[in-house]
Amino acid sequence: MGGSKAEEKPAGGGGGGGGGEDWWCYQFGNKDALIVKSSKKSPLALRMVVFTMTMICGIFICTMCMKQLGSDSLSRIVKIEVAEQLCNKSAILHSEVHFVHYPQPITYSRSECKCTPVRFFAIISSQRSGSGWFETLLNSHMNVSSNGEIFSSKERRSNISSITKTLDKVYNLDWNSSASKNECTAAVGLKWMLNQGLVANHADIADYFNRRGVSAIFLFRRNLLRQLVSQLANNHDRYLKQLNGTHKAHVHTAYEASILARYKPRLNTTSLIRSLKQVDDYTRDALENLKSINHITIYYEDLIRNRTKLLDVLDFLKVPRSKLVSRHVKIHTKPLSEQIENWDEVYNALNGTQYESFLNADYRI
Repeated sequence: MGGSKAEEKPAGGGGGGGGGEDWWCYQFGNKDALIVKSSKKSPLALRMVVFTMTMICGIFICTMCMKQLGSDSLSRIVKIEVAEQLCNKSAILHSEVHFVHYPQPITYSRSECKCTPVRFFAIISSQRSGSGWFETLLNSHMNVSSNGEIFSSKERRSNISSITKTLDKVYNLDWNSSASKNECTAAVGLKWMLNQGLVANHADIADYFNRRGVSAIFLFRRNLLRQLVSQLANNHDRYLKQLNGTHKAHVHTAYEASILARYKPRLNTTSLIRSLKQVDDYTRDALENLKSINHITIYYEDLIRNRTKLLDVLDFLKVPRSKLVSRHVKIHTKPLSEQIENWDEVYNALNGTQYESFLNADYRI
């Protein structure tokens, strides 16, 4: 009826049991019996088997992960760790540590310069603000590499992923340009116009700059009327290609500059104030949205009047002070009254307004 305990088998009895084992049989009705064999042996052997299998699985998983990472990635990680251990950072102020980097390029070895700290920067500007001239000045410094207007390519600024991928390549010293210095680079960056995806993605870019320790050099022009004249003249040459069928945004001889300066644009005085205000508001809004970035703000007019302002930039980048030179030749050197076709109309339109100061000579060449 119910389960009943079977008779205990004598020690050493049949069934192949050892003398040191107990046998128990539970019968359920008249059907099969369940026989339970309880062992008094230690579970140490079983634990060793489980431990061994765990170790084998762990080694196998690690091996597969390393293969996926690739030998180059692994060696690069090791190089970075070793470089950071060997490089002495004791001389760097605590407040500056976030802005100091030790890149390990994939395309070449920095050899004896691997412990030269590198600072990341970006020249943020707008067209015809003197940024091209300013960048050539920086690149004349033996320890500075500014790689040009990289985001003039629409593909590189198509989305934030493309932008960050490009920035990562630049700041790892793997971007190859005429300004690249493959040895003791102490500051690396690029030139970035506001309308090249910068304003459109300002929140993500500000976050990237703050996270990666990138500093910004804001370079703008106070006299927006001179900037407008330069833009119109540049657009004029873009279509006419006055220099032997080639458009040049910047020139290296006085002869070339004189040819480009011949064009005198005629300004629309009806919309002039509105246009100047739009440019002014656009720049102000951009600076407001990017103010959280570590930055310095400089103006083209100040650089023209006082070249010692360049030393402030070198100090900001923490590179040795040095004489900076450029082969660029200024195109528009005459007073605005000689560069605008309908000067009298423009003068009357701006005189007595908030933009009246643009009519005056703000610097001398």
